Amino acid sequence: MSEMSQKRKGVFCMIFSAFSFSIMNLCVKLAGDLPAIEKSFFRNLVAVLVAFIMLKKSGGGFHVKKGNLPVLILRSVLGTIGIFANFYAISHLVLPDATMLNKLSPFCTLLFSFLFLGEELIPLQVAGIVIAFIGSAFIIKPSFDLTATMPALIGAIGGICAGGAYTCVRCLGKRGERGPMIVFFFSVFSCLAAVPFMIADFHPITLSQFLILMGAGAGAAGGQFGITAAYRYAPAGEISIYDYSTVFFAAIWGFLAFGEVPDGLSIVGYIMIFAMSLLMFLYNGRRAQAQD
Repeated sequence: MSEMSQKRKGVFCMIFSAFSFSIMNLCVKLAGDLPAIEKSFFRNLVAVLVAFIMLKKSGGGFHVKKGNLPVLILRSVLGTIGIFANFYAISHLVLPDATMLNKLSPFCTLLFSFLFLGEELIPLQVAGIVIAFIGSAFIIKPSFDLTATMPALIGAIGGICAGGAYTCVRCLGKRGERGPMIVFFFSVFSCLAAVPFMIADFHPITLSQFLILMGAGAGAAGGQFGITAAYRYAPAGEISIYDYSTVFFAAIWGFLAFGEVPDGLSIVGYIMIFAMSLLMFLYNGRRAQAQD
């Protein structure tokens, strides 16, 4: 199969992943006024089932490779905080705002990989990190009115924690930990972490809400499978930019389902974050060509 054909498949899978994650976000918002932690619990039940089936089929068992447990726990803690925060933001912000704040995670992964894994951080990436966070300020619109600002701040914290979780995943990948085991461990951990909060403040869930959250879980599973397949067909540097199509899909769902329209400052923030991602995407492509 030609390199171009492989790349096209990678692009298709990445866009499919972005579409699937946008469906997850839409379903989370459609589930209504349930607590974000309760939403994440039912969403993660699907991930537990999918990862369990994958591990059973692989025949590799459910053991964790020696020395990886502390990193798995850290990945799960950060990922759980990230998903709780992201779901809270989705429930309280216009859909594209919450989605774009979560897209701070790649910039945070660059920073954390430099700080904790010793990976290279070039000046362009430093500029990208700084400008992306300035862009996030346009979306957050900090003010003394915490009622208005808090959901966006929590959304940004979710993106930062997701970046930390992905850094742990990079570390685990270098140590040879299996992908399904990482997903299974995190999903079980996240479900268990939600249980005490649900016991303390459980909101009855209707059948329609349960089915919608199962849809969120299916969207998340589709997103994970899509992004895994995408990176199997083509390098991240060639296709990662297409992940930002999630924000495009989120804007469509937000308008059609809730009549949401982002304000001018948010759009400026989107442009800044996307522009930095595009610059790094183009730079990575040129560097890869120079190395061939």
